[in-house]
Amino acid sequence: MKIIDRYIIKKYLSTFVVMIFLFIPIGIMVDMAEKIDKFKENEVPSDAIISYYLDFTWYFGNLLFPIFLFLAVIWFTSKLANNTEIIALLSSGISFSRFLRPYLISAGFIALFAFLAGMFIVPKSNSSFNEFIYKHIDKKSERQTQNLYKQINPNEFIFVSNYDPIRKSANNFTLEHFEDNQMTFKIQSSSIRWVDQDSVFRLSAYIKRTIKGDQELYHRKSRLDTLFDFKIEDLAPVNYKAETLTFGPLNDFIEQERQGGSVMINSHLLVRHKRWSLPFSAFVLTLIGVAVSSFKRRGGMGVNLAFGISLGFLFIFFDKIFSVMVNKSNFSPLLGAWLPVFMFGILALFMIRQAKR
Repeated sequence: MKIIDRYIIKKYLSTFVVMIFLFIPIGIMVDMAEKIDKFKENEVPSDAIISYYLDFTWYFGNLLFPIFLFLAVIWFTSKLANNTEIIALLSSGISFSRFLRPYLISAGFIALFAFLAGMFIVPKSNSSFNEFIYKHIDKKSERQTQNLYKQINPNEFIFVSNYDPIRKSANNFTLEHFEDNQMTFKIQSSSIRWVDQDSVFRLSAYIKRTIKGDQELYHRKSRLDTLFDFKIEDLAPVNYKAETLTFGPLNDFIEQERQGGSVMINSHLLVRHKRWSLPFSAFVLTLIGVAVSSFKRRGGMGVNLAFGISLGFLFIFFDKIFSVMVNKSNFSPLLGAWLPVFMFGILALFMIRQAKR
């Protein structure tokens, strides 16, 4: 590796770290200014607030990753261009493609870090971060609790009209059991509740309808304590659960939700796809950053930074737009996660081609 490669890699990575440590404290101060009244109103303990902002650091860094990367590339590449160092390098016989190599190596390091953090570190922080938000700041329901339908195994389906996660109870419970696509029995009750003390489900106004050929048998009880092949929490997992799971558990959770016919399966799949697409965006954004800042502009570095920040926020905007489309419609999670990367990848190739000229 040549001296220039080491120089660019060192500058890229060090500038990226500086951008992170420069903007995350700003993000923390803005967030604290917004939430400080809630902290006082709800008498949130100081240690909980400190823990929250440690988790917020990972959340904020992961959210604005494209902006930090853009700023890092544009900042030090613009300095190289203003000092005519890039012109000197290219005039010495080094091709523009060869000039890009240390940038792509640096992007590889950042992509690897983003992948590992996204798979194993950020999910754990997201769990504590979201729990804090729902407990102390935004006390709305963190679950979908109305008209819940779920397949709990290959033969059984359950339905409840509403679920109360605090009382661990639900109303209008129905369980249907099928054999060879034929319903063999159906259980109904006005309510179902998990009793921690006895570790059983308690059903009120219990009715079991058993079908044997042309005959139907009915069994009624005012109350029945029994066990089922599911947990009461499985009726309505928290909306953000996929964001809190590491690589292996996330795959298992998605498979369970797929088999259970979860209405949120697209949202869960989007989370998994984004954990793969975000690291790849490091290469795309690096190429755009180099193309934007590798030559002098009128107005100097400020114009490059303004243009780069605009593109960075545009990338985040498209990423959010496609995410909303996935969560609110039947838009493909695969396309929702990868289309922004693909679109900006085409833009990067076009801009690099223009920069070579």
